[in-house]
Amino acid sequence: MSGDAGGRTGNGAAAGRVRTAAAVDESAHAATDVEWPGDVDDVEWPANVEWPAREAEWPAPGRRAEPPFSLAPPPPWAASDPYAAALRAGRGPLFLRRADGWLLPLDVERWCAGADPVDLEVLDRCEGAVLDVGCGPGRLVAELAARGRTVLGIDVSEAAVDRTVRSGGHSLRRSVFEPLPGEGRWDTVLLMDGNVGIGGDPRALLTRVAALLAPGGLLIAETARVDVDERAQVQLVDVTDGHAPSGSPFPWARIGTRALLRHAAAGGWRTVAQWTSGDRPFVALRSARSASSSAEPPNSTAVMSSQRAR
Repeated sequence: MSGDAGGRTGNGAAAGRVRTAAAVDESAHAATDVEWPGDVDDVEWPANVEWPAREAEWPAPGRRAEPPFSLAPPPPWAASDPYAAALRAGRGPLFLRRADGWLLPLDVERWCAGADPVDLEVLDRCEGAVLDVGCGPGRLVAELAARGRTVLGIDVSEAAVDRTVRSGGHSLRRSVFEPLPGEGRWDTVLLMDGNVGIGGDPRALLTRVAALLAPGGLLIAETARVDVDERAQVQLVDVTDGHAPSGSPFPWARIGTRALLRHAAAGGWRTVAQWTSGDRPFVALRSARSASSSAEPPNSTAVMSSQRAR
């Protein structure tokens, strides 16, 4: 919280290159060489970055694709004042509140800080081009960008996208369930900070991530610290001032490691690692469309990241 044609480059990205401004939303109108498939406004990607791409699916320059789908509206919490205010201030308190009144505190201060040692361990395991789903204020995107990695963050919150850009990363205002650049070409997808709960249906999310990854691609997910497999309708709320969130409750899930592994096995994923660092549990899964490689611990031959540069 806080979603092919073309050859491959040395870091696993496709050769198709598209220029962009660092942050866009659905109202952006920047000049571009191509238009994204689907009803997505013109976007310019960084001139010196090669993104995974399905070039064959793009229409000719200047022509808009006729999509067989429509973009999903942002989830109700995307316009939530407490969430945007917390990200802009860089601090909470901020909570997910269930209908029964139970509160889950959200670690806004950590999200808005730089990548910590636990984060860095995760990033050292990333392979090739990285998509950070629910990138929030962008600490992981900024760290990978500083290492010279091809990385894109997506988030439905305008405040999150803005903060990611200010931190030096590239971000797109989009849901993971909407059309995205690089479908089927990303080498690593990150679901950090509880984002395995996006959409309230872990199996649907795993299916979507598998479609985003290249064959044999890597998913790294941070799971709940307790053994839980819960679905709930929640709201974002700052309880200190009684500020009620705008919009309706939205579906969310809390998933512990055992539950995630169970859902992953049902979807054909292969578990390549599970670990706990700093009291935060993680799982690394390999796409069922497996090809090769091993993304196991940091410093293995599969680790393609530059060493920490910040």
